[in-house]
Amino acid sequence: MSCSYADGLSPYENKGILGLEERYDTAETLRIKCGLLAEWIQGARHVVVHTGAGISTAAGIPDFRGTNGVWTLEQKGLRPSMNISFDDAIPTRTHMALKKLIDCKKVKFVISQNIDGLHLKSGIQRQNLAELHGNMFTEQCDKCGKQFIRNFASKSVGKKSLDTVCRSEQIGGRPCRGRMHDTILDWEHSLPDSDLTLSDLHSSVADLSICLGTTLQIIPSGNLPLYTKKYGGRLVICNLQPTKHDKKADLIINGNVDEIIISVMKKLGLEIPAYDISMDPTRNPDTTSKEMDWTIPTSRIKEMNVLYKKVCKPMRRKRKTFMYEREKPDPKQETKTRKFTMKQEIKMEDNVDRIQGMHNKQDDDSMLLNAVKVEKKGIGDVGSCTYSVDNVSQLNNADIMAETV
Repeated sequence: MSCSYADGLSPYENKGILGLEERYDTAETLRIKCGLLAEWIQGARHVVVHTGAGISTAAGIPDFRGTNGVWTLEQKGLRPSMNISFDDAIPTRTHMALKKLIDCKKVKFVISQNIDGLHLKSGIQRQNLAELHGNMFTEQCDKCGKQFIRNFASKSVGKKSLDTVCRSEQIGGRPCRGRMHDTILDWEHSLPDSDLTLSDLHSSVADLSICLGTTLQIIPSGNLPLYTKKYGGRLVICNLQPTKHDKKADLIINGNVDEIIISVMKKLGLEIPAYDISMDPTRNPDTTSKEMDWTIPTSRIKEMNVLYKKVCKPMRRKRKTFMYEREKPDPKQETKTRKFTMKQEIKMEDNVDRIQGMHNKQDDDSMLLNAVKVEKKGIGDVGSCTYSVDNVSQLNNADIMAETV
């Protein structure tokens, strides 16, 4: 059952703000806002959609932080009344609308925090989808890193071994002795590199980011829409509850996600297709077919890097902006810096003592300091901090120490 996913995660206290009051726009306000969103989609060059658990509630899968969410009810010692199995759940109108928008070139990319596999079931191709927290219907080899589609939901979470061998050779790839693991992240796991890389790049290139059914509390996925704002794009948030980035949004639509998408699709003149089981790869009995390979093509990352450099060229980055670019600090370098700092402090203390001794030898009525020539010598990355004083008269010890520092 879908609640088993939450039960399988390791204990964690800080699950975010739960059970916030839901807000609903009036029918007229909703109509106007959906019309504006449709206009923005129509005129946008690169649209990216960020999806959360709120788009799957219509499929019978409970969210987590909603008024009837898994973790909200957990605080009260309760469990959600709806709890369909992942195998039986089918894509909602929102899932199928996103598939249609991608096919019509209106949406370029979908970034999902969901693990229910409904985007996969709707027929969205891998090159148009990032699954930041994993997928119950995919598995990954611990040796070659390839991902494959399963025709039934995983029973485990937390990147555990599934006791099956890698399928690379079966679909025409190189032989691999790896073992398959589920792709569902636990709290302590890092996000998948390829998915996060594409998410960073698409969010930066996008001139319109649309958030559907997410409170944007989990980072780094919750901060990705801000890259669009950083490079001059628009941010739209569609959610029943307030989010942490509402103040930065250009448009906030408070309403049921399915109702919003149906209205927008009508404004765009597009029909939402029905779920087609023949287009659902999880229903494919032939697990050795090439269509069951769910690995992100490296060519897509290279293409997006080129596009990023063209579109975001005016923004000169002084530091590593993206999450996937940031490296952990080198402990050896930190130790080296600390040694340099200690040497610097010792030199400063020696300078203070020397100047104090010079001051004590002078007559209190006519006190002149001879010129002190001091050279700035660098040690590694950290130089010694010194100060030159020429023809300074009538200075007390505190003044000299202050100027030296």
